[in-house]
Amino acid sequence: MSTLFTKIINGEIPGRFVWADEVVVAFATIEPHTAGHVLVVPRIEVDSYVDAPDEVVAHMAVVAKRIGATQVRVFGASRAGLVVAGYGVDHLHLHVLPIRSEADLSFSSARADVTGEELDEAMERLRAGLRQDGWGQYVPASIGSAHTS
Repeated sequence: MSTLFTKIINGEIPGRFVWADEVVVAFATIEPHTAGHVLVVPRIEVDSYVDAPDEVVAHMAVVAKRIGATQVRVFGASRAGLVVAGYGVDHLHLHVLPIRSEADLSFSSARADVTGEELDEAMERLRAGLRQDGWGQYVPASIGSAHTS
């Protein structure tokens, strides 16, 4: 049975994508802690960080670093935060978000009141920033697609 994230990757459920390559995708979380918060998710279904193939974990870390660097610049944050929690959806995912303090990393700071327009605006800013930083080949042609053109 496909996970929620696989359904998003396959286009069965809408997603707001900022990155797509052969190994991972990155898309907006619907309850961001800060503007620009995304999830980096492997295309393969694996439940746990410790169960994932080493090369997938390594690739996820590199993509998270690239996205994090862009988040810091685009959203004026002091750091990029990275969280591996492993709950909520049984499909490995990294939370990558621009942060100003450790409080931004707390799941109690997640916002359920963010509108679709706010999410779209934040993701478009991030997508533009990734292109400016030289990662345009990994930015999907449209925000709703997990495929690059």
